[in-house]
This record gives sequence, structure tokens and C-alpha cells, in this order.
Amino acid sequence: MKRLTIGILAHVDAGKTTLAESILYRTGSIRKLGRVDHKDAFLDTYELERARGITIFSKQAVFSFHDMEVTLLDTPGHADFSAEMERTLQVLDYAILIISGSDGIQGHTETLWRLLSVYRIPTFVFVNKMDMDGTDRTELMKELRKRLHDGCVDFSADQNKELWMENLAMCDEALLDKYMDTGRVEKEDAAELIVSRKAFPCYFGSALKLQGIDEFLEGIEQFTKSVQYPDFFGAKIYKITRDEQGNRITHMKITGGCLKVKMVLTNRKEQYSNKHFDSREKAEDWEEKVDQIRIYSGVKYEAVEEAVAGTICAVTGLSKTYPGEGLGIETVSDMPILEPVLNYQVLLPSDCDAHVMLSKLRLLEEEDPQLHIVWSEHLKEIHVQLMGEIQIEILKSLIMERFGVAVEFGEGNILYKEAILDPVEGVGHFEPLRHYAEVHLLMEPGDPGSGLQFYSSCSEDELDRNWQRLILTHLAEKEHIGVLTGSPITDMRITLIAGRAHLKHTEGGDFRQATYRAVRQGLKKANCILLEPYYSFRLEIPSDLVGRAMSDISRMYGSFQTPETEGEWSVLVGKAPVATMRGYQMEVASYTRGRGKLFCTLKGYEACHNQDEVVAAIGYDSERDLENPTGSVFCAHGAGFVVPWNEVERYQHIESGLDLRLEKQQELQTKAEQEKEAVHVRRAPLIGGSLQEDKELEEIFTRTFGPIKNKTYPSQNSLGYEKKSTYVERKQGEQFKTSALTKEYLLVDGYNIIFAWDELNELAKENMDAARYKLMDILCNYQGFKKCILILVFDAYKVKGGVGSVTNYHGIHVVYTKEAETADMYIEKVTHEIGRRHHITVATSDYVEQIIIMGQGALRLSAQELKVEIARVNEQIRSEYLAKQVPGRNYLGNHMNGELLQNHVDEDGDSLHISS
Repeated sequence: MKRLTIGILAHVDAGKTTLAESILYRTGSIRKLGRVDHKDAFLDTYELERARGITIFSKQAVFSFHDMEVTLLDTPGHADFSAEMERTLQVLDYAILIISGSDGIQGHTETLWRLLSVYRIPTFVFVNKMDMDGTDRTELMKELRKRLHDGCVDFSADQNKELWMENLAMCDEALLDKYMDTGRVEKEDAAELIVSRKAFPCYFGSALKLQGIDEFLEGIEQFTKSVQYPDFFGAKIYKITRDEQGNRITHMKITGGCLKVKMVLTNRKEQYSNKHFDSREKAEDWEEKVDQIRIYSGVKYEAVEEAVAGTICAVTGLSKTYPGEGLGIETVSDMPILEPVLNYQVLLPSDCDAHVMLSKLRLLEEEDPQLHIVWSEHLKEIHVQLMGEIQIEILKSLIMERFGVAVEFGEGNILYKEAILDPVEGVGHFEPLRHYAEVHLLMEPGDPGSGLQFYSSCSEDELDRNWQRLILTHLAEKEHIGVLTGSPITDMRITLIAGRAHLKHTEGGDFRQATYRAVRQGLKKANCILLEPYYSFRLEIPSDLVGRAMSDISRMYGSFQTPETEGEWSVLVGKAPVATMRGYQMEVASYTRGRGKLFCTLKGYEACHNQDEVVAAIGYDSERDLENPTGSVFCAHGAGFVVPWNEVERYQHIESGLDLRLEKQQELQTKAEQEKEAVHVRRAPLIGGSLQEDKELEEIFTRTFGPIKNKTYPSQNSLGYEKKSTYVERKQGEQFKTSALTKEYLLVDGYNIIFAWDELNELAKENMDAARYKLMDILCNYQGFKKCILILVFDAYKVKGGVGSVTNYHGIHVVYTKEAETADMYIEKVTHEIGRRHHITVATSDYVEQIIIMGQGALRLSAQELKVEIARVNEQIRSEYLAKQVPGRNYLGNHMNGELLQNHVDEDGDSLHISS
């Protein structure tokens, strides 16, 4: 029998619990069909869920259909309970994503889709509420392919068989070859495409009226594959709860071997495998016996003697487990991607002891680690981190029900984070009398959203492996805070590069102190930045109000794409800080008279829009934080003494661990610069005109305006490492500006080029739009080959009331300037803002403009030189690529190298790795 675990996910009110109810009813698992609005749904087991009509906690139910046994997991749909939903994803074999046919794809739906992609879960799509007026299956399929994945295929029974096979074959090149040869696509082929996430079967119906349910169940049975599990025991824990008697229950999926009653479980890995050290493993070992194994279905459960691989079960007798923990051959899961962004103070009744309440709240945190219960020692207050207002109401009810205490919550504050912009070495030393430890850490900026990652590159000849493992454990066991506001640090790679222990005096706690101090000392030296959470938003409003909306978003320090207009409605898509966008939902409802819709999902953390203001308001003093010292402790004349962070290097006992790295990096850098210089020498005649012309132009500029600004591309900092400013660079007295690695930019003055090229000039006399699109097509081909960032700028300064726009046209950025801004002005502004960090070439025959952009350090390219360069590239394309084509069938994969083809195949598998 095929045994599967399938989760149901959806945006709130899409009909998720109703679909689960219908599936259970049609498979005979329940005899009565309940309804959410009647407050008698089988899986809404909690009183608050029935009262509010939403799912708060994930539930499970078991059903059988033909030769298939399924554990169905119903997950919360509201964004406030996303952490509960995400924990469930760890144990799914397949997922059902429900979309409301009347509302279409919502913002939270896209968030769910990204999570399913990250966790690599094969997904079936069920479009619900198709019985409602205005639903159009054809239009919904277009929206699914556009906003989710072009592998979405209509699997409805009434589909033309030939069209269905053709659509499936288009999802995979190998299958397309097979289909062209045989004219067939088998069910096994479709199942393989689904499990590899190249195809996503879509079904349509109405869960409330039981329409399309049987067909959907038949599809799941036919197009899913059994999961193969290893013989060695493994289990993934995804949830902790308590039953009505207060027993602690650990919910897990058996992923290998078999679990039996009275079996002894442990978090130690040695007895199962020789896995390498994982810094996320809990340091404290435990060993406990399984008292009972339960198979839940709704509120009822069946006690069993054993659970085989693939079973979702609940276990009693375990007191030290936590969500995300792996037992046996399983490893610890990464931290959830969706995190709370708001911090609230818990306001207790006057007769309630804060410490007693703290211990009770810890029980809730154990069940939901994303609550983050925090005790502020200096304020003597309890704080809790949450996702939003709905979660507050639920938590208040839960505390009253569990503990009989009526609590309130203060006004929510934004949860900030801190990161660094450049690599730095942190040194920590702890040497009071009869203790000794020294730690050197390389702290490097990571990619946005990567969290904290811990590594070791220290030689075991210098520091024993056990000590190194202990240091990595100390790095992972604590939430390290920054020095700007005391907020948690993130997006950083921390590598142990050197350390020293004493044969006689070193104890485990010594390295804890040295490690903590090394992190803090590195942060004090680093170029730190404050991060704040951002929303991705989609705003649907009447077209006559789009100007008001754009003004609001700009006022909130947000950004947006060019508005999309569909009849009387416009859609704005963009991002904005959570801090400025809170409460905007009500404002939208007010000025659109209830017609506007705002959908927000958490995008992640980006540079804070008002860092100085926030830092000043919080008033954190890192030197007065006694729980997180920045200095180190050394010993002299039999007594320990404290050394401030900025003097630690004078006292450290081992040399910097970066010396060898610096030497190697300099060698590589020298070689890279030589190669780069050779490339620029070869390219110079193509992009810069003759050397004599450039010299004359430079002399004119120097006589008129003074020396040209030095344009440098710094690739090393004082440590010899390549600079990688992931967020911003900050200079004295300047605003924050986005920074990235050096890139090649080509800025083109559109109308200047059109009037300079005879064929385009003639075309413009007949139809200016045709001339613009002809130039855009020419530049698309050029950009696709050169892989530069190409910005084509058109004057729109005479358009009264014009706000300007930027659109993406097949890989190039097309800019129409705003009122009173010429193309020259726009190009000068862009060149000034990014010219210091990137290679800029400006294509224009405007002589004055050439003088100005040369002063900013950019290269100039005349209209005719651009024409010659494009002709050369076109000839190269013909000679290098088109000439290689062979007669016969011509598929894209035939011209991909192995690496490119693999990247194409794995494109949907991009994952986010977060170690802590």
C-alpha cells in the first residue's frame, strides 16, 4: 500500500478546511460533513478556531483511498500563524495548494509557493469556489502560469488528451523528445515530472458542494509515487503539544526504520552514523524512553505498538525534544524562513508575579519556538515576539485558558537586526587566574536572508578538534546581539581561524567567554548596519487614485514597479518598510471607499531607512551592557585585568589568523588585475573611440572643470579580502545608498541614437513608436550577448504631470523621465550615483554630455561607435552560434553546456540555507 503524508496550504478563506472536510467525507473517514461556518468542522478541534472560523494549529487526519493511505495535515492559512504552517512542511511528501477561484492568487499564496519551492515539495493545485459567479477556468490557468510557474497544467478530466500530453511534454526536454518520437506521455512520466517539481497538476471544483473532489482524489492516487525510506531509524520532529491531561506530546514523522513502544531515543548521533559536527545540534545530550505511540485523527487517537517509516505519529515520554529536531539519521532543520517582526511587552495584572508567569510562558514557547519569550533584566519586563494582531488575540485567550491569567499587550515595536558590511577579525581572550582561552573569528557579510553560518578553518595542530567543536557550539547556542541597538545579528559567516588552549588551566566555560567576547570585539571594529523588515505589497485600486497611492508609497520610503492598468483598475507592486506601512490597510479602505485591496507579505530584512533616528531613539550603549562585554580578560602577576576592545590586539597571545589568507589573496588579486587589464586593453578601441580623441576630450575637460575624479574599483579591504557590501556603503555626511559588486552598465540616450542612425531617423518620421521599439529590439539582442546592465533612457520631460517610469523590456531597462527631467539629466544623475562603484559606459553623441559623464569617470561611446559595436556583436553571434546549428529538430537543450543545462533543470530548486 502506498503511504503518503500530504499537507493542505492556502491563503486564509480560500476553503482549506472545507476541502479537508470534503476529502474525509468522500473517503468515508467521517460520516457527517461539517462546515466551518457551522462551527462543526472535523479538524477545527480548538474552541477559538471554531469561534473565529480560522485554523490556528496544524491537525492531522488519516484516510484511505483505493490502494493509498494518506495522513492529511491541515495547516493554518492566516499569515500570523505562518511559523506553525512552515514547521509542517518539513514532513510532507506532497502538498495541496488551494486557490480561491473568485479571488485568484493572493500575496500570501505567492509566499506559500516560494516556501514549497524552498522545501522542494511536489505540489497539486486545487482551484476552489468555481461555483461562484465570475470564475473563468481559462483565465485562472493563465494567472497560475504567469504568477506561479509555467509548469502548471490543467489535469481536469474534460481536457483534450492530446493537448494534455503536449502541455506535459513541454515541461521537460527529455520527455518532449520521447513525445515527439512516440506521441505518448504515460502516467508514470507525469508522476515523475510532478515529483521533480517540473509539472504542477491543477484541478478545479467546489469543496463546499463536493464538486471535483472525486476527480481530485483519483488524480492524487494516479500521479503520486511511493516514498522509499532507509532501514536505519530516523524521525523528524515538527510539533510539540500537550493533551487535556497535561502530558507533553512530541509529534514526528518516522523517516527510517521503525519506532516501537518502550524504545529508547536519544539526540546523540554516534549510535546511528558518523555524521560530521553540525553547529546547530543541541549541546546537551539526552536519552529517554517512548511511553506511548499515538496515531491522531482529529481529536481522537489510536494507540499503537509500533510506527513504520512514513508514519506521522505522536509520542509521549519525551521531555527534551523541540520542533525541527532530528533523531537517528535525521539532522536538525534550518530555522524557519518566516520570522516574527514585532515585539510586544506582556502587561501582567498587579497581583501576578512576573517570574512565575515567565516560567509558564516558557511552556508556550516550547510548543511554538517562534514566540521568542524574552525577559528584559534591566526593565524587569516580559517581551514576546509575534507576527501580528490576530496572533495577539489568540495568545491572550490561550494564556487565560491555560493559566487563568488575563494579560494585555503593549504597543508593538519593530524587531530590528544588525549586520556587517565588510570582513573583520574578532579576538576574544579569557584568562582570569587558573583559566585560559583565546579565540580568533573571521566575521564576513553573508547574503541577505542567509542568517548566521558557522565554520572552522583552524588547524587541529593549533587547536584540538574537541575545543573547535565546543567553540562552534558556543557560537550557535546564543542569540548574539549587535552594537548599534542591541538587536540580533544576522546574515554573517563566522569562521574560527585561530585559537589556543592551556593544557592545565583551560575549562569548557573559558571558551564560552572567549567566543562571546570575540564576536563582540569584531562587531565593535566592523562597519555595522541596521536592518529592518520589509513588506512585499500588491495594491489594487481604481485608476483615478493611483497617483495618491504612489505618493503614499514614496512617503513611506517604499518603492514600486510601473503601475499595471486593467480597465478602471490599476495594480501597484513593490516593497516598503513594515514600520511605515503598518496601518496603511485602513487608510486604503478609507480613501478608496472600501474598493481598494492591499496584500502584504514579509519580504525579509533590508537596510533601515532611518538608521540614525532609530539608533538614537533606542539609545543602546554597548559598553554598558555587562551581559555582553566587548573587552577581554588577561592575566598578569597572578591577577586578571580587563582590556578594552580597542586594545585587545596589543595583548593577544597568538598572531592574527589572517596573515596566510592575506598573502594568498594578494597573489590571486594581482593575477586577476593583470587579466583584467589585458581584457581592458583589448576592449579599449571598441568602446572608447581612438586614444587621441579621448586624450583631446580629457584635455578639454581638465582646462574647463579641473582634474577628472579618480575612478577606482576597490576589491580589497585592509584584510586583503574582496569587499562584498551586501546592503549599503555609508560615507561621512551622505545618505545610505545601495551597494553591490562591481558591474558593467551601458546607459543609452534613446532619442539621440534614433536621430543619429539614418534608418531609425527615417522610421521616426513616419512613426516614433516604431522607431523606439526597433531600437529596443536591437539593444535587447546586444544586451543578451554582452550580459551587461543596459538602461535605455527616453526624454519625457515635456509630459505634463509625468512621474516617470521604468519597465523591463526583454532584459533591458527602459526609462521614461519624469516632468522637467531630460535624458541627459537622468544619465548624469545615475552616473554620479553608481559611477564610483561600477563600470559605466554612456552612449550619446551629445558633445556636452560626453564632457560631463567623462568628469564622473565614465567611458563615452558615440552613436556611430555604438552602431559599429552592435554590428560586430551580431557578426560574432552569427559566426559563433548560428553556424553551429545542425539540420533537423532544434531544441534549446541541444545548445546548452552541461552546467547550464543542470542549472536549468534545477532552477526550481533554489533553497535558502540558514544555519542558525
